[in-house]
Amino acid sequence: MNDLAVANSSAESPDEENGLAGNSPVRPDQLIGAGRTADVFAVDEEWVLRRYRHQGADTAEEAAVMAHLARWGYPVPEIRPDSKGPDLVMRRLDGPTLVEAALAGQVTAVQAGAMLAGLLDRLHEAPARLAADPGDRILHLDLHPENVMVTAAGPMVIDWSNTVEGPPELDWAMSALILAQVALDAPAELVQPVRSLLSALLHGRADVASWPLERAGDMRAANPTMSPHEIGLIGEAVALVRASAER
Repeated sequence: MNDLAVANSSAESPDEENGLAGNSPVRPDQLIGAGRTADVFAVDEEWVLRRYRHQGADTAEEAAVMAHLARWGYPVPEIRPDSKGPDLVMRRLDGPTLVEAALAGQVTAVQAGAMLAGLLDRLHEAPARLAADPGDRILHLDLHPENVMVTAAGPMVIDWSNTVEGPPELDWAMSALILAQVALDAPAELVQPVRSLLSALLHGRADVASWPLERAGDMRAANPTMSPHEIGLIGEAVALVRASAER
């Protein structure tokens, strides 16, 4: 928690620190979640603030993508317009992540995989914002069960920090590769459920052989949050995706 304390104590004013006009700076005791690159704080009962840890981070592009997708009816959290710099202020979502729902028995692994597939299909129905290539779409590039919240209104997709525009097949390849890496490194009791989830994601996809799995693997390997152990699993994970698709 030391980094959080330093970050909060260095603010010159509440507005400069978190861009929340009329709100106090977030405190370490408001922390409700943490990922590899960002922390999430409760602002109040309606809103949360996600703050990147690295200096110079800017959420403007991420917020613009989420606003574009919301206009097309894609399930993303509402973004507050006073988000700025490393801070993204979002509508608070009630419900577990898809991982938590699966572990609690609220959904099966097969249902979770089908949900991910449906979310990828829906995402790629929306037009790109910027790309000149008519085949390009908005890609999430990190769509896995920890980035899906299961709410009363349905699944909501979070964490758009990796979003780019490009061929939809790359998004599918990345999601499948992430699941395969997890399956190769999961506790024994979770290996089969994760493999079932991967198989459900791939079910009915006749184009897996053409997915750019090696490109997805190179992108994963270049991710600075990946440990050497995780990077070492990428080749085997690519093979697992291909083998799962052939069953």
